Amino acid sequence: ETVVTCDGFVQHLSCENGKTQINTANYGRTDKITCSQGRPSEQLQNTNCFSPNALNFVSKSCNGLEKCEVYATHMIFTDPCFGTYKYLAISYFCLPHGIRSSLVCEHETSALTCEHGTVIRIHGANYGRADSSTCSTGRPPAQLSKTDCYSLNSHTTVASRCEGKSSCSILASNSVFSDPCFGTFKYLYIAYSCVSKCKCYCIEKLYCIIF
Repeated sequence: ETVVTCDGFVQHLSCENGKTQINTANYGRTDKITCSQGRPSEQLQNTNCFSPNALNFVSKSCNGLEKCEVYATHMIFTDPCFGTYKYLAISYFCLPHGIRSSLVCEHETSALTCEHGTVIRIHGANYGRADSSTCSTGRPPAQLSKTDCYSLNSHTTVASRCEGKSSCSILASNSVFSDPCFGTFKYLYIAYSCVSKCKCYCIEKLYCIIF
């Protein structure tokens, strides 16, 4: 879901049956139409306006919560483009209760852990890029523009290293996942949960008896 709040107003996010996971966030302006009513044209011309700390701040304020609120104001995000009327655009989804997530930038290591008596179950993973704001600090636009970058072996690679373990670590790198989009700076996102450890006896991998 994507929500937009004009400068000076507050945005409320809500996940009734889960917890918030922020996907993208920007305080600035990327078009001339959004939040333009009653504004002089000179306040709408800069459509390349991005706040470098927006995603980090919104993620820290909302991730893992059922409800949160964020004010769209330069007093929180600083002013990325003086004289331009800005807005806060947030893309998020609701993770079911019990689902955890990990996100690390390329060349960093993702560490997953579960409590005693539980093990990791991988629900999804991607090494690539699905937006232009995640892991973007200090990166040139050319490394962020491709937002349909997906490594097809992400889920199986993460599952093979982490599934059924109480903890694991995996490096977000081309050497582990191969390079799904050359020249793009990537990141690794993992959705997982911690489930009770069980003892299983499998017969020729056709069926298993849990005891």
